[in-house]
Amino acid sequence: MTNEDYSRTVAKNLKRLAYYSGKTQVEIAKELGINKATLGSWMNGTRTPKIENVDMLADYFGVTRNEIMMPNGMVPLESFTAFERNIILAYRNASPERRDSVLLLLGLKE
Repeated sequence: MTNEDYSRTVAKNLKRLAYYSGKTQVEIAKELGINKATLGSWMNGTRTPKIENVDMLADYFGVTRNEIMMPNGMVPLESFTAFERNIILAYRNASPERRDSVLLLLGLKE
Protein backbone atom coordinates (compact mmCIF):
# COMPACT_ATOMS: atom_id res chain seq x y z
CA MET A 1 0.00 0.00 0.00
CA THR A 2 1.42 3.39 -0.97
CA ASN A 3 1.39 6.36 1.38
CA GLU A 4 -1.36 7.90 -0.74
CA ASP A 5 -3.45 4.71 -0.50
CA TYR A 6 -2.95 4.64 3.25
CA SER A 7 -3.97 8.31 3.61
CA ARG A 8 -7.10 7.71 1.52
CA THR A 9 -7.97 4.63 3.59
CA VAL A 10 -7.59 6.49 6.88
CA ALA A 11 -9.62 9.41 5.50
CA LYS A 12 -12.41 7.12 4.30
CA ASN A 13 -12.60 5.30 7.63
CA LEU A 14 -12.56 8.55 9.64
CA LYS A 15 -15.34 10.00 7.52
CA ARG A 16 -17.42 6.88 8.06
CA LEU A 17 -16.80 6.94 11.82
CA ALA A 18 -17.66 10.64 12.03
CA TYR A 19 -20.84 10.09 10.04
CA TYR A 20 -22.02 7.21 12.21
CA SER A 21 -21.13 9.04 15.40
CA GLY A 22 -23.31 11.94 14.27
CA LYS A 23 -20.50 14.39 15.02
CA THR A 24 -19.06 17.14 12.86
CA GLN A 25 -15.34 17.65 12.33
CA VAL A 26 -15.56 20.76 14.51
CA GLU A 27 -17.19 18.81 17.36
CA ILE A 28 -14.69 15.96 17.12
CA ALA A 29 -11.69 18.31 17.02
CA LYS A 30 -12.99 20.27 20.01
CA GLU A 31 -13.71 17.13 22.06
CA LEU A 32 -10.25 15.72 21.25
CA GLY A 33 -8.50 19.04 21.85
CA ILE A 34 -6.91 19.14 18.41
CA ASN A 35 -6.91 21.74 15.67
CA LYS A 36 -9.88 21.38 13.33
CA ALA A 37 -7.59 21.95 10.32
CA THR A 38 -5.43 19.01 11.42
CA LEU A 39 -8.46 16.75 11.72
CA GLY A 40 -9.71 18.04 8.38
CA SER A 41 -6.43 17.17 6.70
CA TRP A 42 -6.66 13.62 8.09
CA MET A 43 -10.25 13.31 6.93
CA ASN A 44 -9.56 14.57 3.41
CA GLY A 45 -6.43 12.44 3.02
CA THR A 46 -3.88 15.23 2.60
CA ARG A 47 -2.07 14.24 5.82
CA THR A 48 -1.84 11.01 7.77
CA PRO A 49 -2.12 10.94 11.57
CA LYS A 50 0.80 9.61 13.59
CA ILE A 51 0.17 6.30 15.33
CA GLU A 52 -0.47 7.98 18.71
CA ASN A 53 -3.17 10.06 17.03
CA VAL A 54 -4.65 6.97 15.40
CA ASP A 55 -4.86 5.45 18.89
CA MET A 56 -6.50 8.63 20.22
CA LEU A 57 -9.06 8.54 17.39
CA ALA A 58 -9.69 4.83 17.94
CA ASP A 59 -10.35 5.44 21.64
CA TYR A 60 -12.63 8.35 20.81
CA PHE A 61 -14.74 6.37 18.36
CA GLY A 62 -14.62 3.14 20.39
CA VAL A 63 -12.96 1.13 17.64
CA THR A 64 -9.64 -0.62 17.10
CA ARG A 65 -6.60 0.87 15.45
CA ASN A 66 -7.15 -1.47 12.50
CA GLU A 67 -10.63 -0.08 11.94
CA ILE A 68 -9.00 3.25 11.17
CA MET A 69 -5.87 2.07 9.38
CA MET A 70 -6.90 -0.92 7.29
CA PRO A 71 -8.89 -0.94 4.03
CA ASN A 72 -11.10 -3.79 5.21
CA GLY A 73 -10.71 -3.14 8.91
CA MET A 74 -14.24 -1.95 9.40
CA VAL A 75 -17.41 -3.97 9.26
CA PRO A 76 -19.90 -1.63 7.60
CA LEU A 77 -22.68 -0.66 9.99
CA GLU A 78 -25.10 -1.17 7.11
CA SER A 79 -24.61 -4.92 7.56
CA PHE A 80 -26.14 -4.82 11.06
CA THR A 81 -29.80 -4.62 11.99
CA ALA A 82 -31.17 -1.29 13.19
CA PHE A 83 -31.17 -2.60 16.77
CA GLU A 84 -27.52 -3.68 16.51
CA ARG A 85 -26.52 -0.32 15.00
CA ASN A 86 -28.24 1.51 17.87
CA ILE A 87 -26.32 -0.56 20.41
CA ILE A 88 -23.01 0.09 18.66
CA LEU A 89 -23.70 3.81 18.31
CA ALA A 90 -24.79 4.10 21.94
CA TYR A 91 -21.57 2.41 23.04
CA ARG A 92 -19.43 4.61 20.79
CA ASN A 93 -21.08 7.76 22.11
CA ALA A 94 -20.89 6.69 25.76
CA SER A 95 -18.45 8.10 28.27
CA PRO A 96 -15.47 5.90 29.18
CA GLU A 97 -17.14 5.03 32.51
CA ARG A 98 -20.32 3.87 30.79
CA ARG A 99 -18.31 1.86 28.28
CA ASP A 100 -16.57 0.09 31.15
CA SER A 101 -19.96 -0.69 32.72
CA VAL A 102 -21.24 -2.17 29.47
CA LEU A 103 -18.13 -4.32 29.06
CA LEU A 104 -18.46 -5.56 32.65
CA LEU A 105 -22.13 -6.37 32.12
CA LEU A 106 -21.33 -8.35 28.97
CA GLY A 107 -18.50 -10.20 30.71
CA LEU A 108 -15.90 -8.72 28.38
CA LYS A 109 -13.96 -6.99 31.14
CA GLU A 110 -13.05 -7.95 34.68
